[in-house]
Amino acid sequence: MILQRSHILSDTSRREFFGEAGFSVASIGLASLLAEDGVKGAVSTQVPHFKPRARAVIYLFMAGGPSQLELFDDKPKLTELSGQRPPESFMKDRRFAFLKGTEKLLGSRHRFNRCGESDVVLSNLLPCHRKIADDVCWLRGMTTDVFNHGPAKIFMQTGSPQPGRPSMGSWVTYGIGSESQNLPGFVVLPSGPRGPRGGSALWSSGFLPTSHQGVPFRGKGDPILNLQSPRGFTQEAQREFTDAVRDLNTARYKVVGDAEIQTRISAYEMAYRMQMSAPELMDIESEPKHILDLYGAEPGKASFANNALLARRLVQRGVRFVQLYHTNWDQHGGPQSLDGELPRRCKEIDQASAALISDLKQQGMLDDVLVIWGGEFGRTPMGEDRKPAGRDHHIDAFTMWLAGGGVKSGFSVGKTDELGFSVTEGKVHVHDLQATVLHLLGLDHTKLTYRSQGRDFRLTDVHGRVVEEIIA
Repeated sequence: MILQRSHILSDTSRREFFGEAGFSVASIGLASLLAEDGVKGAVSTQVPHFKPRARAVIYLFMAGGPSQLELFDDKPKLTELSGQRPPESFMKDRRFAFLKGTEKLLGSRHRFNRCGESDVVLSNLLPCHRKIADDVCWLRGMTTDVFNHGPAKIFMQTGSPQPGRPSMGSWVTYGIGSESQNLPGFVVLPSGPRGPRGGSALWSSGFLPTSHQGVPFRGKGDPILNLQSPRGFTQEAQREFTDAVRDLNTARYKVVGDAEIQTRISAYEMAYRMQMSAPELMDIESEPKHILDLYGAEPGKASFANNALLARRLVQRGVRFVQLYHTNWDQHGGPQSLDGELPRRCKEIDQASAALISDLKQQGMLDDVLVIWGGEFGRTPMGEDRKPAGRDHHIDAFTMWLAGGGVKSGFSVGKTDELGFSVTEGKVHVHDLQATVLHLLGLDHTKLTYRSQGRDFRLTDVHGRVVEEIIA
């Protein structure tokens, strides 16, 4: 051993020790299952409030706000009135991010077709989605409260527009833990030309123990920077080092009782285990050729397709919550147009999104893996005064979809008015979606709480209802 296990370092010498020793493992708070020497890690398998329908979640997040009016919500009347001013009654008391009040209605230039036995209407921009039309539950009456990107993304993930609250994945691992011994319970997979607005606040653990935070994986190369030990540092030496760190932290925990020490123990242990498991996980080239072709995945390249396949591999290995972020869905017009940029974004995700559903179904996993697809808000029925055309942010009506994990398939809930301004029936607020996701995992959103700063917090704040009508 490097140091005697019974030795307790002073605060000063402990800081010096970890400062010098930190070169060999990732100094990040990773979620794990750890129960050694009587010290329990901050994440473990917990008993849910009631029998769950889903055991894991894959959340496909289209950062920027994909246009429901180009993809999911066909509005012939909007097309008929395109170029005219919107009725004043439709504009009353509405908030927008960039519209000045002079803009005109804009009909979609894309064709819609009815698909599958469920007769769902889909745009020609998502041809592969037609293959899964009967496997998906469509939420056509989504609403939110926040119309700027960063706060709206944070609101969708944490239930609050301000940074600092735990994300949904963190609440889930806090509530029911993870089934994986060798990987974090909450993994984040970004793709696109940049990261999503809101950054790490989208997968933060907030005031929950830091072992519940999301762990971003890179799409190529080492999945996590600084995870691998330096050349010449053997596996045996690494194991001795990790054991020594664990025992030092365990001894300190028994003295001060700080829960973050448990997180530190888990982080070192998980980093060691991931050194063994991560290379095999990332090797998607081991998948059969027909699976790679199904997703359009290319080993060694960073892409949404590779991440979608990796998400399936993660939940197969017991990871509880996998969040994919795909960026640049903010089509205001000009260079970011509905005619040019939006079709490119759709092409990047369409095949792989549909492939994930088909693959999970073929593998017998769709029944207990919940897949979510959507952005932080929708787009306005009016076009912005830009060329080529684009749309502003819209919080009063947009579309998302769910599949598997206990929801109805080939089912739609929610309708909007003839111009797409408002939800006329089947409204589902962001807090309702959050409550429903927790419910499908066996968690009562009103009981999953954490006391911080003198009050009990929850993902849905003081709102939210379970959308019972979509549950199979």
